[in-house]
Amino acid sequence: MKDRVACLGFGALTPLGQTASLTYEAVREGKSALRPVAPDSPLGPNGVFSLFEDRSVLDGYSFFDTISIKAASQAVESSGIDPASPRVLFILSTIKGNIESLGSDEKKYSIAESARRIASYFHNPNPPLVVSNACISGLDAILQGRRTLLSGKFDNVVVIGVEVQSRFIASGFNALKTVSSSPCRPFDESRDGLNLGEAAAAIVLGFSEDGWEVADGAVRNDAYHISSPSRTGEGSYKALRYVLESIGTGEISFVNVHGTSTLFNDEMEAVALHRAGLGDVPVNSLKGYFGHTMGAAGVLESIISIFECEDGTVLPTKGFSALGVSRPIRVSASAQPCEGRAFIKLLSGFGGVNGALLFKKGGLS
Repeated sequence: MKDRVACLGFGALTPLGQTASLTYEAVREGKSALRPVAPDSPLGPNGVFSLFEDRSVLDGYSFFDTISIKAASQAVESSGIDPASPRVLFILSTIKGNIESLGSDEKKYSIAESARRIASYFHNPNPPLVVSNACISGLDAILQGRRTLLSGKFDNVVVIGVEVQSRFIASGFNALKTVSSSPCRPFDESRDGLNLGEAAAAIVLGFSEDGWEVADGAVRNDAYHISSPSRTGEGSYKALRYVLESIGTGEISFVNVHGTSTLFNDEMEAVALHRAGLGDVPVNSLKGYFGHTMGAAGVLESIISIFECEDGTVLPTKGFSALGVSRPIRVSASAQPCEGRAFIKLLSGFGGVNGALLFKKGGLS
């Protein structure tokens, strides 16, 4: 079947676990990797982050490259594909790439060079594709992988989402006054900002009648503001409406949203969900477990959402207690049964970018 793009293998490294399965188990147990940084930390005196403790590297590679390679290796191994095949393409999703090397003795690499080094590790002969599209980068990379496969040029795509935190990144979010000094509380009435996190995650895409299908997706830019989301949720609404054209809202198990815990993002998503007719569908955010992982978010959170459905559970939104948005959406406050075999992944980012992906379980028409 050359029109059904499915997820064939998964890999992940997070501060909660060294594999996708271990990360999911930790999340299911309600664990969080969010911790306050030391007062003298270069990331800022009051931030709460999800950071790797073990920062060992492969010989000749940066930490950024190392965790990318390890996550991709897991996904490749579980899928059984040959990563060196000319019919395999690598796609790297990241916002800031190897920027942590700035101000250090580490050799500096551009994102493009990091992507080439990662693909070369697997002896892949093709120039890799880089997707750097603000916070929807991971979602966008999966969508680009799907479109690439449907073009017929490749048989498999390895999508890698990765982000490593640095003083540069933290200072930018601090300047916007969006960083919380406590663990984040998505959609809660007392939310006061986000937490940043590190992660690497990978999905191997290919043609299959089995497994979770990347059924459809859309990216919409409402161009509302460079850093503030649209008050009407225009871009997210339009992306949601596009993917809902092929499926009824009653068939959606849940929507895994961006849910950064900032005042404007959570409000915008609530407005978009309500406008799209999804006000009665369970909604959850995973940011309270491993923070906002930026370029890795779309890949990592898609994997965790697939594991949720396989487990028959909609995970709770950690940190959420009382609804603090203007629209009556169903934020998951505790674990609940996952009914149905489809879910939507929703993301938004700076520059007015918004994206939605529809995932379906094998056998669902």
